[in-house]
Amino acid sequence: MGRKFFVGGNWKCNGTTEEVKKIVTMLNEAEVPSEDVVEVVVSPPYVFLPTVKSILRPDFHVAAQNCWVKKGGAFTGEVSAEMLVNLGIPWVILGHSERRALLNESNEFVGDKVAYALSQGIKVIACVGETLEQREAGSTVTVVAEQTKAIAEKVSDWTNIVLAYEPVWAIGTGKVASPAQAQEVSTF
Repeated sequence: MGRKFFVGGNWKCNGTTEEVKKIVTMLNEAEVPSEDVVEVVVSPPYVFLPTVKSILRPDFHVAAQNCWVKKGGAFTGEVSAEMLVNLGIPWVILGHSERRALLNESNEFVGDKVAYALSQGIKVIACVGETLEQREAGSTVTVVAEQTKAIAEKVSDWTNIVLAYEPVWAIGTGKVASPAQAQEVSTF
């Protein structure tokens, strides 16, 4: 597969089914290069996964926004990789900065989640990125290296992993990483 393209960051957590259907209709009407050039993956909130999967055009794929680190059990509120497989969801986003920051998901925990999802046949969009303080301190590369290393310690085959550079300081702030900043991390 060629270049990977990921869509799905601004789904409203409190959106309605009608709003989600409007978004999917817009996506379905979009003109994009063929799947061998661009792979489109959308990631709605969990409650909308079946709806989106059922109405999204077949050349686009659906990702869950997270999954649990191991097989099911007494983990109230968590969604297992097995559940995603059962729903026919081929992708999951792991390591999102909000989960790292708000839920204290460590690099090692994210690495475990990535390995488990892959073991269940789910492709992973693994998020890496630094905070504004880390960028200003000049530690972007170190932070991203630590996040990536924690995954690499658990995974040997990267065929079904997409690394998504997602600088924390650019999420919901109106600030965006410049092409040069993104290229700096991509080159690393």
